[in-house]
This record gives sequence, C-alpha cells and structure tokens, in this order.
Amino acid sequence: MAAGYGTVAEPGAGIGPATVRRHRAFSCHPADIRTMRTLRDLLDGATWLPSLTPELRARVESETVTRLCPSGSRVCRRGERVDSWIGVVDGLVKMANVSADGKPTSFTGIGTGGWFGEGSVLKDEPRRYDIVALRDSLIAHMPRATFMALLNHSFAFNRYLITQLNERLGQFIGMVEHDRLLGPDARLARSLAGLFNPVLYPHVGASLPVSQEELGQLVGLSRQRVNQALKVLEQAGLLRIDYGGVTVLDLAGLRAFEG
Repeated sequence: MAAGYGTVAEPGAGIGPATVRRHRAFSCHPADIRTMRTLRDLLDGATWLPSLTPELRARVESETVTRLCPSGSRVCRRGERVDSWIGVVDGLVKMANVSADGKPTSFTGIGTGGWFGEGSVLKDEPRRYDIVALRDSLIAHMPRATFMALLNHSFAFNRYLITQLNERLGQFIGMVEHDRLLGPDARLARSLAGLFNPVLYPHVGASLPVSQEELGQLVGLSRQRVNQALKVLEQAGLLRIDYGGVTVLDLAGLRAFEG
C-alpha cells in the first residue's frame, strides 16, 4: 500500500510499495491520488541524484517519505523544530506568516518539483514560517541526517544547493522591490513568473493548474482583482487564461511587466 491521505510511509519504505501508519495530526478527506506524480518522479528529476554513490542513492530513496496534505492544511509550522528537507512531489503550497496583530502575509508559492527549507536545515534553527497547502499536495520529507550526508559527500548536491540558495535570494529581493514599487497587475505578473522559475522548478512546463483564488492568496489580492489582472496580462500577450489554470506565452515579458 502506498502512502496516501492521512498516512506517512514508514522509514525504509522508500518509493516502492510501503507499509504505512496513520498520521494523527491531520484530519484528511478521501481522494484519489493515482493521477498524482510520485516520489520517484521527484527524485528522478533531481540533477544531483545520478552522481550519488549507489549506497547514498539507496539511502535517499529509502529514508525519504511522503505525506498527502489536504488543501488548507499546514505542511509545517513556524517555530517548530526542523527535522527534514521538504519537496513538493505534486501540488502547490505557499510560504506564509501571520503578524502579532493577526495580519497574514504570503511570501511565495512552491509548486510541483520544488524543494524548500534548506536554509533552516543548514542553520539547525526553528522554522521561521508556515507552509500551507493551497491544494491537495503530496509532500516529500528527507530527514535532516540524510540531507547532511548528501552535503558531506556529494559535490553535485553542494553545487545544486548553492544555485538554489542564490536563486531563492534573488527571488526574495525581487519580491521586496515589487511590493514597494509595482501595482497589482505587475505584482501578479512577477509572482506568476516566479512560479515558472526554471531553476527552482525545472519541470513545471508552460502551463500551471492554479485557480484565481490560489493566485490571490499568493499575491494578497482578491479573486476578482486577480481576474482583472490576468485579463490585462492576457491582452498583453504574456499568458493565456485556461480553464483551471494559466499558460505562459512570454516568461521574459512577465518578468519585465510593469503595467
């Protein structure tokens, strides 16, 4: 039986058939995960995997487990101990926080194929943000000890991490600039461009199944305002609005759009 709703694969189960146990911290609803990507898809897409020794690769595959998080649930919480590096096997999550007076803010979205949390793993500090599932999402957890073994023994993994951290830093610096200088249409354009980042999400493709409500949560706009902004971007020839998603026609144009 593969890991599914409300379950976590036991250590050692890996990416093949697995014995599972009930994860009591989450109340999950029934769903069909047969159409979702698998952990094997996520790992096979990792640029650092082919260079690993057979022993280290086997460790990654056997010790990384998955959990299916329902839409609206927390994948991880601010302030909790960081004991794993996290990847999005299939789905969409947002990095967010809530201020002391209860005001929520979203930092960025992480889609299928993306990994996050390496900074907190490296610094061995409590997590500084919440990760919330914007739709039913299959999440991979690589134990910190496994992550550190890759860091200590894989040159390719170190190169990957340097690139990942540099790209993420540029993304967040850009977000500060966009929030201070750009209007709603341009903020949505830059946020969408971030979700199609070929370095952070190399297998996202040109189309993204994302609702206008989900985009609104990422950018801090109402669904109605997102709809207006999408129409502006479509008229500019930068994207096509599809049923239940968007297709990017000009990624460079989205990155440069200023309204």
